[in-house]
Amino acid sequence: MAQAVDALRHGWPLRIGNAPLLLPVETAAAPGAASTRLLISAARAATLKLANQREAADGHSPVLVEASATQDLAQALAVADPSRDLDSPLKGPFAAKALSFPAEAEAALELARIAGVLPAFLVDPKDAGEPVTLEASDLADWATPQHLTIATRARLPVAASEEAEIVAFRKPDDMREHVALVIGNPDYGRAPLVRLHSECLTGDIFASLKCDCGPQLQAALRLMAAEAAGGGWGVLLYLRQEGRGIGLVNKLRAYRLQDEGFDTVDANARLGLPVEARDFATAARMLELLGVEAVRLLTNNPAKVDALAAAGVTVAERVAHQLPANPHNARYLATKRDRTGHLLG
Repeated sequence: MAQAVDALRHGWPLRIGNAPLLLPVETAAAPGAASTRLLISAARAATLKLANQREAADGHSPVLVEASATQDLAQALAVADPSRDLDSPLKGPFAAKALSFPAEAEAALELARIAGVLPAFLVDPKDAGEPVTLEASDLADWATPQHLTIATRARLPVAASEEAEIVAFRKPDDMREHVALVIGNPDYGRAPLVRLHSECLTGDIFASLKCDCGPQLQAALRLMAAEAAGGGWGVLLYLRQEGRGIGLVNKLRAYRLQDEGFDTVDANARLGLPVEARDFATAARMLELLGVEAVRLLTNNPAKVDALAAAGVTVAERVAHQLPANPHNARYLATKRDRTGHLLG
């Protein structure tokens, strides 16, 4: 899996099980590669209104399409990337074909999401290079949070609280390193105030007004500091899953689509990516390694409560965490309320 993710970032082909060779369209390092067949997502295929489109229950599901003429990488990228739709409005004609390798195709699209590249592949192109090989079942084994361990920990005074400790977590086959910030003195007989915060470069670092991530992060730390001052404690889990799990570049592509009028849900769908791809089982494993069995969860998202409960963490209380909207994120917050089930007023 680690080699496969690295291969997609470098533009090298994959061979998953007995499926045809798959070359990532966005990053391909084989300039002469071409094919009549492409593997794309169902949502992207529906957006393109491809001829004979086969229905799929999940927009992130794979669809095999065949063009009437060979597609080189430039043509395939125009099919894969919705930001190019206005530049290349005429595509195809295409026909959807029966998919004889569904498990391998699903694994390929999920690998693309993990690698942060567009979920689109040339199928069995010539001159693509030597593939990295794996099995579809490798994905499930890689995803298990049980491989996660504590790498190190250290005292880290922060602006919100001088009594804080940072704990770093690592998996041997994953370059992402999640961290926890423990505020106050741990009292394992008392459920800490816990926030699951997914990395947001634009909000956390650049104070973007398009989302509420930065203010939520800082407000959570202040609330945990107040909790510690009253004899309690808090744990902020900082999860390295940018853009709800689609990666920074794809998140910025979604931002560009939002500028064209699409909301966050529809922008992800046009990219052929899941609306929600965060890994809350990893958060549960982090809490387990910290010795935390029950939490007071700081969230407006019932899905986080359900995910932690399903992973064996007792959620003793959901603590609301709503901040005022601004003119730039009002639609974003309304979409979270109306389309993804967040409990916002």
